[in-house]
Amino acid sequence: MSDIFRWHGGRLGEARAHYGAGAEPWIDLSTGVNPEPWPAFADIMPDWHALPDPSALADLEVAAASHFGTEAAHVCALPGSEIGLRLLGKLLDRPGCHLIPSYRTHAAAFAQSIPLSMADEAPPGTALLLANPNNPDGRLFPLARMQALLARQEARDGWLVVDEAFADCLPGTSMADQVAGGRRLIILRSFGKFFGLAGLRLGFLIAPPAIIAACRQMLGDWPLSAAAIDFGRAAYRDRGWIEQAIATLRDRAAQLDQLLARHGLATQGDCPLFRLVETPDAATLFDKLARQAILTRPFEHQPHWLRFGLPADAAAMARLDAALG
Repeated sequence: MSDIFRWHGGRLGEARAHYGAGAEPWIDLSTGVNPEPWPAFADIMPDWHALPDPSALADLEVAAASHFGTEAAHVCALPGSEIGLRLLGKLLDRPGCHLIPSYRTHAAAFAQSIPLSMADEAPPGTALLLANPNNPDGRLFPLARMQALLARQEARDGWLVVDEAFADCLPGTSMADQVAGGRRLIILRSFGKFFGLAGLRLGFLIAPPAIIAACRQMLGDWPLSAAAIDFGRAAYRDRGWIEQAIATLRDRAAQLDQLLARHGLATQGDCPLFRLVETPDAATLFDKLARQAILTRPFEHQPHWLRFGLPADAAAMARLDAALG
């Protein structure tokens, strides 16, 4: 197996080059992106001639804030939530620490960030960064636990930064409604994972007004494309699709659990967009599936882990079932 597959998901080009085109189309299960994207984007025609409209950007933030359960004054749209992670070191001029395992970018968010195996180990005066639900293991801290972590950080002159990239799938788990001017809480949200449009590059920072103002100054006048603005503000107001997608993802994740269990693979995690399995045969299993044009996600520092994204439909489920057999 090439090391490139252990770095990020979504390496279909490299997979085709390494394993060949395959008799059937490749199935990409290497990401945590909804395999059934929000469909109404096909009906939206952005104005590619004019510069993005500031009033439309503001309307996007209003729509997103309503979806998140917070005030628009606490929301800043970003060209992808990863940009927000990379701005944290400048927005919060203090040492950082991050809970592991998690996203690779978390380790780079703060200079010389301290990796922690337990959130309660965060030193005084630091910004603690964690994902909830987490990637790649799908661990979910209950809301009461997150509130206790915030109180602990504030009492020790610190900040809590929560990457909620997958929170759309799990209503009631977000802390966005607790962001306020007097709180030391920052939330990052992703658009592309739940809405299945990762290529749009749209995310959000939810933070106290002073942090939002500093972020806007760094991003400049036109942080987003017209397409990201138009797609985002329409999608966040499509409550019917959102509610249906939450139910569909939950059901499909349960089907994936059952499928993997039939092949002796116990799953872990609470995020409906992916499941993690731990097996000593992870590398062999990755290679076996890739030779049948199914791409999964291995990990550099956890060689016994393999993550499965959701198959898009019954046919993809059947192909995975057959390939595992």
